[in-house]
Amino acid sequence: MPYPEGGVAANGGTVDKQVRVAFVSTYPPRQCGIGTFSHDLLSGLQEIHASRGVANTNLQVVAIDSAHYRYDYPPEVRLQIRDHRMGDYREAAEFLNLSPVGAVSLQHEYGIFGGEDGNHVIHLLRTLKRPVGTTLHTVMDEPTPGQRETLRTICALSTFVVVQTQRAVDMLDQVFGVPRKKIVMIHHGTPDVPFLDPAFYKDQCGAEGRRMILTFGLINPNKGVEYAIEALSNVVSEFPDVLYIVLGATHPEVKRRFGESYRLSLEQLVKEKGLANNVVFHNQFVPKEQLIKFLVAADIYLTPYLSKQQIVSGTLAYAVACGKAVVSTPYWYAEELLADDKGVLVPFRDSGALAAQLKTLLADQRLRDRLRKRAYRFGRQMTWREVAGSYLKVFENAMEEYGMQAVAAHTWVKATDQPSLPDVNLNHLRAMTDDVGMLQHAFFMTPDRIHGYCTDDNARALIVATMNWHLMADESILPLLQTYLAFVNHAIDRETGKIRNFMSYARKWTEEVGSEDSHGRTVWALGHCVAHMPTDAVLSLAMRLFNRALAPSGMVKSPRAAAYVVLGCLEYLNRFGGDREAMEVAYGGARRLADQLRSNTSSDWVWFEDILSYDNARLPQTLIAAGRRLKDEELLQDGLRSLEWLLDVQTDPKDGHISLVGTAGWYCRGGERARFDQQPLEISALIDACYEAYLATGEDRWSNRMERCFNWFFGRNDVRKVLYDFTSGGCYDGLHPTGVNQNEGAESTLSWLMALHRMHQVRNEQIVTAATTSASNREVAGTSE
Repeated sequence: MPYPEGGVAANGGTVDKQVRVAFVSTYPPRQCGIGTFSHDLLSGLQEIHASRGVANTNLQVVAIDSAHYRYDYPPEVRLQIRDHRMGDYREAAEFLNLSPVGAVSLQHEYGIFGGEDGNHVIHLLRTLKRPVGTTLHTVMDEPTPGQRETLRTICALSTFVVVQTQRAVDMLDQVFGVPRKKIVMIHHGTPDVPFLDPAFYKDQCGAEGRRMILTFGLINPNKGVEYAIEALSNVVSEFPDVLYIVLGATHPEVKRRFGESYRLSLEQLVKEKGLANNVVFHNQFVPKEQLIKFLVAADIYLTPYLSKQQIVSGTLAYAVACGKAVVSTPYWYAEELLADDKGVLVPFRDSGALAAQLKTLLADQRLRDRLRKRAYRFGRQMTWREVAGSYLKVFENAMEEYGMQAVAAHTWVKATDQPSLPDVNLNHLRAMTDDVGMLQHAFFMTPDRIHGYCTDDNARALIVATMNWHLMADESILPLLQTYLAFVNHAIDRETGKIRNFMSYARKWTEEVGSEDSHGRTVWALGHCVAHMPTDAVLSLAMRLFNRALAPSGMVKSPRAAAYVVLGCLEYLNRFGGDREAMEVAYGGARRLADQLRSNTSSDWVWFEDILSYDNARLPQTLIAAGRRLKDEELLQDGLRSLEWLLDVQTDPKDGHISLVGTAGWYCRGGERARFDQQPLEISALIDACYEAYLATGEDRWSNRMERCFNWFFGRNDVRKVLYDFTSGGCYDGLHPTGVNQNEGAESTLSWLMALHRMHQVRNEQIVTAATTSASNREVAGTSE
């Protein structure tokens, strides 16, 4: 199966799709709110992946480094950009272009990037060949010309732009001219904290038995803490037990430029007001677990910020989601988030009004509780798990939109009626095969030994080798054929006839019994080998193995496994038409598939199941082949009808190219059809099914459809990308919105080779038919003379 992009497991099950995302952002241990945001968002995506039972290997970070600090980053940070080095941004883009990243998440704040107004990041975006979802943490109503131009360019180069308030949506539209269809509003993420009584953690915060007010975050002069201290001097006379905790270190850039002058001024003010017993400073960058305890313990959360233009505040978002009674100045984010009585607003720089509101809330427990409940209910949609799910949809949509943009940027090259076929090149097949068998995966075109072998791929390889022998009679293929047959022989349990599928590179089976699909593919491959082998020694072994594997095949329940078994029996019957057991298995399996199709069909869904998933066309191919071979018109018509429907579903309505159902969600009945990732496996199956339809009907439209399907490999697809590697003879592992998965694994290469051999076979048959027709016409003409 394709590696490591997800899709269909070799055992026939589905592999849960992960979107490969790279974050371009500051990142912990750098003390920065944007870095904390990125870390928490990445953790939320990891939680979603973990809940789906898949490994978290698809998330990475390109960290923005300050010119003045270097950091010891965690493993997910794959690359570092020195903020002032323009070349680093281009190198980062090239790194991402060569990595298996599906989408990039750019976290934007003017101050974290180098250049005038942070414009160095534009060099990254212009070089990048991946869809980008940019989160804007600052949006201004009156930007400088440089700020306006920088942000407009970033938005133009982004596939989608994420903001965290409706006001920001409006400002991007009205001030920066960003199309609204490009803008997505997603709330700032927050921890998922239970609704607890403030007394629960007060003892751990040094506030036991006291009414506690909290401000937290990196401290800088725009926080307005001095106005809170002024207000507190009017509060303590009525509430002498009140404790105001200012939690957070001085912002690193403020400290670098101005030292601790602001913090020292606050401490001096506390002394002047005689509030030493009522105000506590915690000058430290607090871990999330400790921060949550302080938030829970707070009776009132306070943000006395001084700037109206603050479009988002992570600290305020956290407080709301924790269910705090909030008092805030009316900066933009507070106005929007605290609307509908989720908090209380007081004027900027007005310590008197602030004191009055604090007194009101401290005196009224019921009022505080009402505010807490409203805030907490609203905040449930802001937990990192919910927010990460929304971002995941943005990344998925960005990948699809990016693919559509790529389509719009290209025009079709009209195909000739009979384009020339590439010669059969087995170089990559040979490179992927050792003395054991064919390896499953590749890193680019280099075999990857880590995952070893599987019977699925070696059964497919046996079919390819047999097709090659049948088509070309070149004895150089026989050693490969013997290798694949030997692998299949080893996979079959001599006593039960069941198949083992996965083998490690150390030549040890990793399971006692494989999947039904691997069993069915083995029967199919052996039947194909029997049908086309002229060598008695190979034929004898293939017959023996076929009969051994056929015995337990009647127990398979998977529709595809059943289809593979029927296809194998039909191939076997092409050589030994009188074999009663093979005939019974073939007919019985085909009838069951037909019954399943009929019972599940409606006017708009002509299919065997309620989902279109993988290797789909093998199901109608089986009914058509069985109907033709067994002379059953009902089976034939059922197969043709379901194949017509399948092709209609997977044909682009505008220009008629093949647009496959993708593995990232498939196509469920009544749902949306996933467009990516598209797999070569599907094209191989469609070509074989159309070939069976051509043999059954003699209609040229089916050979034309084979050509259309085959041209998918050469850019007649949704993103106009060629999947055949003319250099190696291999095939890329799948089609993404952003291009191709450049690994060339076994399944994709074998699917390509099966399709190529079939197309050569058809071309040869057409040449023979044309020559025969021409000769007949000449005979008729000679007779008439």
